[in-house]
Amino acid sequence: MPDQPQPDSNLQTWKLTLAYDGTDFQGWQIQPGLPTIQGKLQAALGRVTGESPLPQGSGRTDAGVHALAQVASFALRAPIPPGNLLRALNRTLPSSIRISETRTVPSTFHARHSAIAKTYEYRILRAADSPPFICPPFLARYVYACPWPLSLDALQAVARLFLGEHDFLSFAATDPDLGCRSSDQSMNLIPTNLVPMNRVHVQKETVRKIFTSIWEQRFTEAGELLIYRIRGNAFLHHMVRNLVGTMIDVGRGHLALEEIPRILAARSRSEAGPTAPARGLFLHSVDYPPESPSEA
Repeated sequence: MPDQPQPDSNLQTWKLTLAYDGTDFQGWQIQPGLPTIQGKLQAALGRVTGESPLPQGSGRTDAGVHALAQVASFALRAPIPPGNLLRALNRTLPSSIRISETRTVPSTFHARHSAIAKTYEYRILRAADSPPFICPPFLARYVYACPWPLSLDALQAVARLFLGEHDFLSFAATDPDLGCRSSDQSMNLIPTNLVPMNRVHVQKETVRKIFTSIWEQRFTEAGELLIYRIRGNAFLHHMVRNLVGTMIDVGRGHLALEEIPRILAARSRSEAGPTAPARGLFLHSVDYPPESPSEA
């Protein structure tokens, strides 16, 4: 029987936590000739350590989507102290990407496969009751300036309907990445029907469990912010933005609350509302199983 390859004992697995302004990037995933978070991080690792591992993120945020605490993992041979790596990467990366934590972890850790839950936030600047409604320029990259009056009570009511385990195929992108456990289309997106070849298999792949689904109201100098927070075990491609777009339709009175169960049961993207713009979405945090004392 041929010898099995042995793991490289010189490799150390790293876990990085990073925040970024996604406005000027084509999402997380590396794309030839385009600026991406993964590409910038890989290039910075190459300049700092002389190695260029491809960092694996907890999820692939889309173009224009931001992160407050994305998690990435990779392996390095370079024996560099965590604090030195953090400072060197932040000196090398563009100012729109910042590393907040670097640490070594067990080799079994993987930023995406080890995650047990993620939390996203979507931020809306709500229109005032009387015009004019103006979004301040320092907020425009980070909120959806909704031009319509919205009922917070209606938004809260529809958000509660998404709690628990559901098949969210109606809220997936029309080209869903069924294996992706994460997530500027305009609000005028016209979705098309999905016709799964294997309904039983696809139904299993599109079921997600939602632990938190709630709207918060905050008053700032710039105006009233409505913040949707959702925490779940996994998310389909565009799922959060499609949920928000549908909830906006309910909040502005264009869709009845009683339609939501029917939309979920339809398992058809064309039945749900439009896709909310990317600029209002933030990956808030990623949860992992508690570490044992020997792994801390």
